[in-house]
Amino acid sequence: MNEGPDIAQIGALIGDPARANMLTALMGGKALTATELAAVGGITVQTASTHLAKLEAGHLLAQRKQGRHRYFTLADESVGKLLESIMGFAAGRGQLRHRPGPKEPALRKARICYDHLAGDYGVRMLDSLVARGAIDAVGDGLALTEAGAGTLKCIGIDVHDLKSSRRPLCRSCLDWSERRAHLAGSLGKALLANFFDKGWARRTAGSRSVIFSPEGERQFLSLFPVEA
Repeated sequence: MNEGPDIAQIGALIGDPARANMLTALMGGKALTATELAAVGGITVQTASTHLAKLEAGHLLAQRKQGRHRYFTLADESVGKLLESIMGFAAGRGQLRHRPGPKEPALRKARICYDHLAGDYGVRMLDSLVARGAIDAVGDGLALTEAGAGTLKCIGIDVHDLKSSRRPLCRSCLDWSERRAHLAGSLGKALLANFFDKGWARRTAGSRSVIFSPEGERQFLSLFPVEA
C-alpha cells in the first residue's frame, strides 16, 4: 500500500470544472454565497451545495454563517498559493481559457491573488523592493531588511505589527500570468490594503482585477520604479 500525502484526492477536488471555477472566484478574497458560486460554476444551487460540501470536507474551503446566509472563503492562504501555482503551471503549458474582452488585460496588469497584489504590477512591486535593497531574495525565500522596514514606514506600513502575526511576513508567490514571483504574506496583504485605503486603487465588481486611478497609478509607478 502506498503511503504519504494523497495528492489524488486534492487533484480530484480541484479538477472538476465547476469546482475549479468556484475556487478561482474565491481567489478574489471575498466571501461568496452558494448562489453566487453556483452562477460562477454554471450549475444549480443544489449542485453547488454538493460541490461546496466536498470542498469543505477536503479543507479547501471554510464557511461562516451570518443570519440566514452562509458565506464561503478559501480555507487559508496556502489554498490560494496552491491555486495560483496550478494556474502558472497550466499557463506555462498552454492550457488557457480565452475570454476576449477588457477583463483579460486588466487581470494581467493588476489583480487580487487571495489577499495581495498580483499581475504585472505585483511583480513590478517586488522587483523594485528587491532592487532598492528593501527585501532580500535568497533562492525562493524573501526577507525584509532593516532599510526596507524604514521605507515601508514612510508609506504607512507598520512592520512591527505585522511581525507579531503568526503569518509569514514576506512570501514569494508564483504569478501565473507573469511566470515570476510577486509578494505575498502579511506584508503583501498590508501593501494592497494600503493602496485601497489611500484611494489609489479599487476592486472591480465580479472580477479579480484591480483598477488604479490616474493619481494612484502615478504614485504607484513612482514608489516602485523599474530599474534599468
